[in-house]
Amino acid sequence: MAHEPELAGGQTMPYVNIKITREGATAQQKAELIKGVTELLVRVLDKTPATTFVVIDEVATEDWGVAGVPVKEFRQGIQQQSH
Repeated sequence: MAHEPELAGGQTMPYVNIKITREGATAQQKAELIKGVTELLVRVLDKTPATTFVVIDEVATEDWGVAGVPVKEFRQGIQQQSH
């Protein structure tokens, strides 16, 4: 999810919210996500890094659904199909 709240003077500040399942992403991996998303916004949209906000939310797998089922069940179905 991304949107751009306005700063004084009509400038916009990009806000990107990344949601991942809580499965052990390290602080280094999160830092790389933040850096990479910021660099992407700078390169593609010419945004200013100083006003670019990236938030990472970790969601428990039981609170994440795919195709109408909890993600753990979804993954189990995929594993069963591949065997």
